[in-house]
Amino acid sequence: MSILAVNDLRVAFRQDGQRHEAVKGVSFSVDRGETVALVGESGSGKSVTALSTVSLLPGSAEVSGSVTYDGQEMVGATEKDLRRVRGNDISFIFQEPMTSLNPLHTIEKQLGESLALHQGVTGEAARGRILDLLNKVGLRDAEQRLTAYPHELSGGQRQRVMIAMALANKPDILIADEPTTALDVTIQAQILDLLAELKASEGMGLLFITHDLGVVRRIADRVCVMKNGEIVEEGPVAEIFDNPQHPYTQLLLSAQASGAPDPVAEAAEVITKTENLRVWFPIQRGLLKRTVGHVKAVNDASLSVRAGETLGIVGESGSGKTTLALAIMRLISSEGKIGFVGNDVRQWSTRQLRALRKDMQIVFQDPFGSLSPRMTCEQIIAEGLGVHGNPDGRDSRTLVAEVMEEVGLDPASMDRYPHEFSGGQRQRIAIARAMILRPKLVVLDEPTSALDMTVQVQIVDLLRKLQSKYGLAYLFISHDLHVVRAMSHKIMVMKAGDVVEQGSVDALFDNPQTDYTRALLAAASS
Repeated sequence: MSILAVNDLRVAFRQDGQRHEAVKGVSFSVDRGETVALVGESGSGKSVTALSTVSLLPGSAEVSGSVTYDGQEMVGATEKDLRRVRGNDISFIFQEPMTSLNPLHTIEKQLGESLALHQGVTGEAARGRILDLLNKVGLRDAEQRLTAYPHELSGGQRQRVMIAMALANKPDILIADEPTTALDVTIQAQILDLLAELKASEGMGLLFITHDLGVVRRIADRVCVMKNGEIVEEGPVAEIFDNPQHPYTQLLLSAQASGAPDPVAEAAEVITKTENLRVWFPIQRGLLKRTVGHVKAVNDASLSVRAGETLGIVGESGSGKTTLALAIMRLISSEGKIGFVGNDVRQWSTRQLRALRKDMQIVFQDPFGSLSPRMTCEQIIAEGLGVHGNPDGRDSRTLVAEVMEEVGLDPASMDRYPHEFSGGQRQRIAIARAMILRPKLVVLDEPTSALDMTVQVQIVDLLRKLQSKYGLAYLFISHDLHVVRAMSHKIMVMKAGDVVEQGSVDALFDNPQTDYTRALLAAASS
C-alpha cells in the first residue's frame, strides 16, 4: 500500500473574478522507501501539487480529488489532524530558506522548537540531536553556528539548516521542493546521498520536486513530468531518460548549457585587476567591542579580467566568491590593490566612485528579491539613467524599449510589474537594468541557478551575445560547472577564502591540479 496516494487532484484559484486551473487531474503515488520526482518548468503546477498534500494552500484555492497519507484523507481533513501530520509525519524542504526561517530566532532555537513540539525533546538532549543533524547535512563548524541568525549564514548554509529541520522528526514522507538549487555541487552530492541513505534506513518516502534532471537521474526511482498542470509522462527513471515519449520530456532532456564564449582579442584592455586582495571581518565581543579574531572571507586573491572576457568563480557556499566580487566593486572594504581600467580605486572616495558606478554593474541570483515590487518594468530598467544621467540625451522610454528588445523582452510589457513576469523574464529585466548603462564590468552572481533548464540555456546564450556585442568583462559566480564551462574563458576555484587553483577553462576541466577541484568536477559529473 502506498504511503502517499494522489488521485485526480484538481486545484484552481480565483483572481479578479477569473478562475485559473493550476492542477488538472493529477494522479500518482509514493511508496515507503521510494523516491518519486515531479519534474517540470516554473508554473507547471509542481509546488501547488505538493502543498495540496497537507492543505498548505491559501484560502482562495479550490481543491478537489483525493490525497491520502497512510490511508487517511487529507483533502477536507480537520485542522487538528493536519497539524498532527504536518512537520511530523510529512515534512517539507522549501526552495527559499530565507523566507522559511524566522529572522529573529537563532538556528538552535528554530531546530529546538520542532523537536520540543513533536517529540518533547529539550535541553541537552535536544542540543545533541541538533548538532548531529547539522553535522549530517554538512554544516561546517556546527557548534559555533548554533547561536547564528539566518542572515549570518550563506544561502547554501541556510538551506542545510532547513533540511536538518525537515529531518529532525524522522518523517514518513519528505517533500523536497527544489532543495538543492542553492547548494554547491559537492554539498548537493552529500545531501542527495544523505536523503538516499535516510530513505533506505528509515523506510521514508520521498517526493522530490526539481527542474534539474541530473539530480532526478541520481536520486529518483520514478519520474512524473508535469506541464501546464498535467502529468504528460511518467515511468521508471531509466525508461524516461533512455526513451522519452512526449515532446516536452525530450525538450527538457536536451536543455543544457553548452558551447563556449567568443575568444578574447589579444589587445583587449584589462578592465579589472586585483593583487593580494584580502577581506577579513572582525569578530568583536564584550561591552567595549574588542576584536578577538577575524572571519577570513578572502585571502590573497589576485586576478585580472579583460574586455570581452569571463572569469568564472566557483567554490562552495561561504568560500568567499561573492565577497570577492563585492570588494572589487568597492561595496565592502578590503586590503590589497584593486585596479579598474588602469586606476587603483581602493583609495578612491565615495564621490570619486560615484562616477565609476555606471561602468560596474551586478545581476543577482534572485531577480524577484532584487526588483522593487512597487516599480514598473520601465522604471526598474531606467533607474540607473536617473542616477548617472542619460549619455546620448534620447528619451529614456525609447532606450528602455531598445534594451528590452535586446534582452528578449516585449517592450509592450514595460508598464507591468515584476510579479506579472515569469522567473526567466524577471532575470532578463535585471540584465536589462545593468546593460542600459553600457557598463565595462558586470558581476553575475548565480544568475541562472533558480531558473528552469530551458530558460538557463536562453540566459547563457543572451549573456554571451551581449558580451560579444559590447566587449563586456564578466565575473561569473556559480556552483553549476556546466554553466560555468559554457560561459567562461578562465576559472578561479575558491575554498574557505583561499584561491586554490585558477587557469583556462580547458586546462582546469581536463587537468585539475588540486584534490578540491577534482572533487568539484567529480560531484558535477556524477
